Amino acid sequence: MHFLDSIKRWVGALAELGISIIALGVVLQVLFGDGMGAVPFLPVDVLGSVIGFVDALGSQGLVGLVALGILWWAYNKRAA
Repeated sequence: MHFLDSIKRWVGALAELGISIIALGVVLQVLFGDGMGAVPFLPVDVLGSVIGFVDALGSQGLVGLVALGILWWAYNKRAA
């Protein structure tokens, strides 16, 4: 069981790192603009991806709302 706990902590740390990188990308794109080459080490449109994700959830109506609720629940459960 100790092995599974260590894998669980490792995956949690990777997920937290990913969330931090996404947040940093959004902040940098807001500060420097989203034009091509505005943030040289950010080759993807992070802000556009986040907006597209939210738009896709919103276009699904109730199903998107339920999916968002499940993601929110999972995030809060992990943080507690």
